[in-house]
Amino acid sequence: MAEVSTNIPTEKTNYSKFAGYLKLTKFRLASLVVFSAVITFITMSDTINWISLAALTFGGFMVTGSANGFNQIIEKDLDKKMHRTMHRPMPLDVLNAVEAFIFCSLIGIIGTVLLWVYTNPLSGILGFISILLYALVYTPLKRTTPLSVFVGAFPGALPTLIGAVAATEGFGKISFLAILLFLIQFVWQFPHFWSLAWFNSEDYAKADFYLLPSNGGKDKSTQFQILLYCVFLLFVSIFPFIFGFTGLISAIVCVVAGITLVLQAYNFYRLGTDELAKKLFFITLIYLPVVQLALMTKQ
Repeated sequence: MAEVSTNIPTEKTNYSKFAGYLKLTKFRLASLVVFSAVITFITMSDTINWISLAALTFGGFMVTGSANGFNQIIEKDLDKKMHRTMHRPMPLDVLNAVEAFIFCSLIGIIGTVLLWVYTNPLSGILGFISILLYALVYTPLKRTTPLSVFVGAFPGALPTLIGAVAATEGFGKISFLAILLFLIQFVWQFPHFWSLAWFNSEDYAKADFYLLPSNGGKDKSTQFQILLYCVFLLFVSIFPFIFGFTGLISAIVCVVAGITLVLQAYNFYRLGTDELAKKLFFITLIYLPVVQLALMTKQ
């Protein structure tokens, strides 16, 4: 998950409250997160419970949207400083803090209840924990320490775990395969987010967000760590095959996708340009659904 301006173009302010509420959830990002949960649910299910799947889809979206919204409420004044966030509904006063808080609270509660009642209690608990971690732990840490990215990777990967747990019965349980799928999405977030933070570093700095792993910011150490995590991700992605949960075809797809990511990360390590960071970021966006779909087939 850039520049700053104090002059906000009027055409950007011309959207309705309904659009403001939708933007508050970060609809596209929330949809991608829900996609991961749904794919994991299907991966873990012997037969599809369509009521549980629907609850996971809508409940997961609401929980994710709630966390995203609370983040924007807390960072309203900081979002005004950054070009990439200055057109959000809070900085533009399309929504006020009370409206946004009530909305985020309602969808967070509804989403948690949907997960609890129509999948299982553990899914609801994990959904609620993800809101708390993202809004109350990760968000304030962004201005304090680069370790915020590590902390944020937990709520960022929890949707995968929620999808896996939602496929189980009773109170809900966390299987070893669920942990492996969680681990893939957890590790994936580091090259994904650090590449984003690289080409947005100047914008982030205007809000005192220092999110790159090296104290030197855009330096060789950061480039190396991005490459290292891409290599680690390649190995982590074949753990389901190594432990007998998936077949050779899935493993081959994961390896090809992982090598593609590592090669791009190596190019970035060599040259360290913003353009290569952007290419790496977009490859990570393609990488995750490709790997998750391959694992879903279990072939």
